[in-house]
Amino acid sequence: MTTALDAPWLLKQRERLLAQRGHAWLLQGPSGLGQYALGLSLAQAWLCEQPTAHGACGICESCHLISSRSHPDLIVLMPETEMLARGWPLSEAAQKDVDDKKRKPSKEIRVEAMRDMVAFAQRTSARGRGTAVLVYPAERMNTVTANALLKTLEEPAGDTRFVLASESAHQLLPTIRSRCQAHALVWPSDGEAIAWLQAGAQKAGLKEVGEAEARAWLQAAGGRPEDALAWAQSGLTAARWSQLPQALVRGDWALVSDWSAPQQLAMLQKLCHDLMSVAAGAAPRFFPADCLPPAPRWAVLARWSKALTEAARTVEHPYNAGLMQEAWVAATRQVLTPRAARA
Repeated sequence: MTTALDAPWLLKQRERLLAQRGHAWLLQGPSGLGQYALGLSLAQAWLCEQPTAHGACGICESCHLISSRSHPDLIVLMPETEMLARGWPLSEAAQKDVDDKKRKPSKEIRVEAMRDMVAFAQRTSARGRGTAVLVYPAERMNTVTANALLKTLEEPAGDTRFVLASESAHQLLPTIRSRCQAHALVWPSDGEAIAWLQAGAQKAGLKEVGEAEARAWLQAAGGRPEDALAWAQSGLTAARWSQLPQALVRGDWALVSDWSAPQQLAMLQKLCHDLMSVAAGAAPRFFPADCLPPAPRWAVLARWSKALTEAARTVEHPYNAGLMQEAWVAATRQVLTPRAARA
């Protein structure tokens, strides 16, 4: 499968970042632009035995250790759910708790993991290239965890470098942000993103993808390439995406019946955003303009947007997924009826 490291816009950014000095970087920007991949590649270059101006060599023992998730001089701080999804091992204590069903994997970066990092940062490098800490997504630190990181950021022990990657940097403590050099992720051009998507789809085993299909994925993801590739791997097609708004007007959810609740909610939020854009005289961002129903009155859209935002708070743990979807079907059809669209 294509990784974000193959993306030309990330390679250019990595080269610029490696040419600059600093012990702590904050990579920030919307999801889907490659924060995690860029952050990990920076840490790999710092620890590489034969680094170049472009990044790590990819063939030395240090690079192999990072690929196998076992480098002694790298510590990765992520929510346990993210660690497991990306193949990073949990600490022995955390893994035992999860295996014994004492608790579920955490969706936050736990303070226990941060305390382990503080002890790690005070140790001498095992391979002589210093130590590195990757925190992603950095906004998943609660206040206690962030404060535990803060002191180490203020007074790093030895040759420790940090890279924090965030998709909501505004949620970080101001004191955390002020101690890092900030780098805003660059958006790729449409041409770069589409070419990368086509290559990624082919490597993922999908059929050969034309430019129109890749462009539809990119639009569905709001221009974010990694998110677009995830949509592609979920089986989304350009035809299916363009048919969705009118199907929802009819109360037909067959096109999204195999989606998870978070995916369904994300789609509804994108449709609401586009209708609000049209109502305000702007162009839609996620759906083709010609497939949208008439925009309802602004007050109707505002209430719907608020309801969808409130639903997002519990969508990962719905009280009853079936009832929740029934409520969405009814509310969506009511919002999109011609009566609601009239000014």
